[in-house]
Amino acid sequence: MEAEALLPQPEPPLCAVDHLGRPASRGSSGGWPAAIFIIGVEVAERFAFCGIMGNLMIYLTGPLGQSTAAAASAVNAWLGAAMLLPLLGSAVADSWLGRYRTVICASLLYILGLGMLTLSTVLAPGERAGCAGKAPGSAGCSTSSSAQVALFFFSLYMVAFAQGGHKPCVQAFGADQFDENDPGELASRSSFFNWWYFASYGGNTVTVSVLNYVQESISWKLGFAIPCAAMALALAVFCLGTKTYRFPQLPSAKKMPHDSEHSPLPMPMPTGDLGATALLKLFPIWASCLIYAVVLSQWFTFFTKQASTLDRRIGTLVVPAASLQNLVNASLMIFLPIYERVFVPLARKYTKNPSGITALERIGVGLAISILMMIVAALVEMKRLRVVTECGLLDKPEFTIPMSVMWMVPQYMLIGLSDTFAIIGLQEFFYDQVPDSLRSLGLALFLSIVGAGNFISSFVVYAIDRMATNAGESWFSNNLNRGHLDYFYWLLALLSAIGLAAYMYFAQVYVPKKKVLSVQ
Repeated sequence: MEAEALLPQPEPPLCAVDHLGRPASRGSSGGWPAAIFIIGVEVAERFAFCGIMGNLMIYLTGPLGQSTAAAASAVNAWLGAAMLLPLLGSAVADSWLGRYRTVICASLLYILGLGMLTLSTVLAPGERAGCAGKAPGSAGCSTSSSAQVALFFFSLYMVAFAQGGHKPCVQAFGADQFDENDPGELASRSSFFNWWYFASYGGNTVTVSVLNYVQESISWKLGFAIPCAAMALALAVFCLGTKTYRFPQLPSAKKMPHDSEHSPLPMPMPTGDLGATALLKLFPIWASCLIYAVVLSQWFTFFTKQASTLDRRIGTLVVPAASLQNLVNASLMIFLPIYERVFVPLARKYTKNPSGITALERIGVGLAISILMMIVAALVEMKRLRVVTECGLLDKPEFTIPMSVMWMVPQYMLIGLSDTFAIIGLQEFFYDQVPDSLRSLGLALFLSIVGAGNFISSFVVYAIDRMATNAGESWFSNNLNRGHLDYFYWLLALLSAIGLAAYMYFAQVYVPKKKVLSVQ
């Protein structure tokens, strides 16, 4: 008996096959070697998508000659569609194509869409005579033909459709490379979500600092062609890693033949009742996080508008207001390694959880930090309005307010800290808690929180603006010195507190799909 106890215990079997349909080997497939290929694809995809998104408003009001209102409406519609289309892409992957094939098809569609975007800029005519210096959208001064505009928007929505298939499937496929039944690999899977987000934001930083400069200062044609080339390279890298990938199977699934044409097929779908029940269980968590998504949408809009009124000089350099958004990326670059290398090992000693804390606990911490962020933003706005009054600038919006933009740094840093907990926690939670064959849909549900939050934010701003305007002065006046963004921020802080209370209740009564293995 003692001799038997000394024998090495067999590893839990993998419910996965390799690219040839053979049972996958733990040592030669999956894990970080496979995940690195997939993370590289995500960096390129985020580089491409954010490179288009970041300067879309400038392109629409510039070369395409649209008015500011029309361009803003177009951007909002495109972003809303792009964030909700993953629900369709994940359904296609989980029920028909499988994640591997969906990523390849979506990448090909991405390349085609970006190529057509580049072509639309090639077809754009030059500036018309007599239009120099006129406002975008001025009568008779549109620099684009109807055919070019139609080609541009068709290509743009092709990119949105490609993102809808690519975004949830590539992340789910990356997490599939780690076996949740093995304690070591389960801990690595939690780390995968951290480093996935770290790499994605790294790609965004490069996009904002380099690609947008190329688009505005050198050439729009080159600025759209670079993401197209990056996606083509990413697809090649993804295919090169095929031999290292694991293709998961449900334990009850039939073994697949040794044929690479069959190995990436989707796993069997759960019965309708089982799948519907699992998704309905997630709805309270999904709904209670919507206010968090509304809060996050402010740093692209009102935070930037606030910053544009402040003194943005750092030495002799005048910092563009939109560049402050890079502080969120910078804070993630700081906080994510600290979370991964310091917080998780310390928490693991006390909780015996491979991830340090559960995904639900992680989300709750992020929601709490977002409340603090809105309180800080409200206090900073109150100070800005106080300086405006003291300096007699209420009706002089063209003057720079003598208040340093550095006052806004804490709220941007808190966004990054909140994302470190809540956003990554939501990704991990929705991936882990859906049935194994619906994990692409699980990540699509996470993305739909962001999409729905943006639509809710637009509605809330519209409703408040109508009511406040009828009662007197709008909170969102074109002259921010007469506006009251501080009232809006306090309202969001209150709604966030209510949302956190609801979340804590639903998180407490939520029954996880399975117990988390502990580290010995």
